[in-house]
Amino acid sequence: MAAHGGASAALDPEQWLREAEAAYDRVTSYTAVFHKQQRVAGELLRKETILLKCRRTPFSLYMKWIERPYKGSELLYVAGWNEDRARAHRGGILRFVTFNLDPRHPGLMADNLRPVTSTGIGYLLESVATNIRKAIKAGELAFAELGAETVYGRKTRILQAVFPKEKARDYDGHRFVINQDVESRIPLRIRIYDRDGKLVENYGYENLVLNAPLADADFDPKNSAYRF
Repeated sequence: MAAHGGASAALDPEQWLREAEAAYDRVTSYTAVFHKQQRVAGELLRKETILLKCRRTPFSLYMKWIERPYKGSELLYVAGWNEDRARAHRGGILRFVTFNLDPRHPGLMADNLRPVTSTGIGYLLESVATNIRKAIKAGELAFAELGAETVYGRKTRILQAVFPKEKARDYDGHRFVINQDVESRIPLRIRIYDRDGKLVENYGYENLVLNAPLADADFDPKNSAYRF
């Protein structure tokens, strides 16, 4: 990752949101290496690296952890299938034990801030939009472009949204730093910091392939490449 400095420049956050939302509206599916890190109960957990397949309609997720600490774990979720439960198993010696769990089951929520159904670029963009539009309405948003940065080998714009410290609990954080892919206009990475400057959430999409040719077999537990 190479960073490039640049002077902060103000821009219209609503216009930026509409452009990003329009870009995502053109996406029906995607694959990526999903990087995830969260602070849970005050502790910044280890980074997770996950092979991700996502289809928007019906909302479908396949996740395979490809690095420690959960290497070999898999999760499958398809809206309306399996009684709206996720099918999952751990890696290692536990890989033969499969569970069917509600997305908010304590077993899936352990060491997570959000349920698995909140995974993906769509939820990420929706969360950013909700926070920014709330702050726009309240007249308390500072939004700026900070320059350019290469992330996962792609050129990105750096956008920053800052919410008042004294009201940070009314939002998902005090400061959002968003890397938007210049070519696709899709948010490629977002980092969220609390009022003390501590990283709370960090999500990134490496090797992102938009409108990937995914089929039903990609979300079928009987897929021979999976271990459900």
